[in-house]
Amino acid sequence: MDHKEGAYKVKDLGKADEGRLLMEWAESRMPVLMQLRDRYSKEQPFKGYKITGCLHVTKETGVLVETFAACGAEVAWSGCNPLSTNDDVAATLAEAGIEIYAWYGQNTDEFYWSIDRTIDTPPHLTLDDGADLIFTVHHRFPELAEHIIGGSEETTTGVHRLRAMARDGKLLYPVYAVNDAETKWDFDNVYGTGQSTLDGILRASSILVAGKNFVIAGYGHCGRGVAMRAKGMGANVIVTEVKATAALKAMLDGMRVMPMSEAAELGDIFVTATGMKDVIRGEHFVKMKDGVLVCNTGHYDVELNLTELAALCSDTRMVRADNREYTLDNGKRIFVLADGRLVNLAAAEGHPSEVMDMSFANQFMAHLTLVQRHEAGEKLENTVINLPKELDQEIAGIKLETMGLQIDVLSNEQIEYVTDYSAGT
Repeated sequence: MDHKEGAYKVKDLGKADEGRLLMEWAESRMPVLMQLRDRYSKEQPFKGYKITGCLHVTKETGVLVETFAACGAEVAWSGCNPLSTNDDVAATLAEAGIEIYAWYGQNTDEFYWSIDRTIDTPPHLTLDDGADLIFTVHHRFPELAEHIIGGSEETTTGVHRLRAMARDGKLLYPVYAVNDAETKWDFDNVYGTGQSTLDGILRASSILVAGKNFVIAGYGHCGRGVAMRAKGMGANVIVTEVKATAALKAMLDGMRVMPMSEAAELGDIFVTATGMKDVIRGEHFVKMKDGVLVCNTGHYDVELNLTELAALCSDTRMVRADNREYTLDNGKRIFVLADGRLVNLAAAEGHPSEVMDMSFANQFMAHLTLVQRHEAGEKLENTVINLPKELDQEIAGIKLETMGLQIDVLSNEQIEYVTDYSAGT
């Protein structure tokens, strides 16, 4: 496929060979998505459709993009975070003829310029991680919504905001909540975030986790995953929460629970995983010990109030990649990783391919379903839609099969028993 003039902007097209090796490695760990590619590349269900995506440009995303293209789609892509793009992968996709605008270290203007370029030609389908693409369409180019069949959203923060838009009647086209599929949130969010967050912390600091007081703000699926991994590495885990049931779960899982105002004085490592702004702010920074690490694994970079931190400081400097030292006026030092952005993607490679396999299989199937329902003449309501639970079981079943595992199957009598309300003691 030949490039259209100006159909991509990446840091260095010469990195394409390195990116291809990364993507081939990911393919070897993503058997579910590769099965879908093999099956639907023959049917070409996306022929005649343009899919525009705004999602972290990782090696796993590269596999998803090429799967859509192999199944007939025209694809345009941008990254959903200025510090999460793998420049090698971006070069590989550009070299392969994909329309892509993404490079590591974008400023805000470049970030939104890239999104704008992907919709210069109106898409039929949108794919988001954080909903920046959807918000761009709704707030600046609402006329494009008439051309869009539907979309999908990958992450918790984005789904929450889209549901709020739908409740207010402001959502202009249907969106599948891929994040809310069990094979996404209970694997990608828990096991993926848990491992990749620790990976990012270690790459940026090389710190010993064992014996440290490890403070996690938020005990949702992502926070729970981080807590599991930190505890497994010997840390003393402290959880801060605003939700009573989540705090109870953390306590019963063996974690200490307290407000951030108390945890700030005890922690050695701090990770935010809430989706809320100003989780750690000036009043907390001033209480911290000398030498603490602070980072964020939530989608946006607002969980740490770095403006208030900077106001408390006499000096800052980069001490190693993705590790910025802030020296407070009182002489204490605080080390902020990845400038408060997603530490697992900015300082590491994001989630392991094995869990992204199921998440991206859900993305593929969400868009396939949108196309199939459109071609069947079905008019969907402009709201946030959950994927069918049967699809979760199908994807999990394929994953088990590729791992060489089998499970039991209910007999007809057992199935009948489940719905037999006359059965008693």
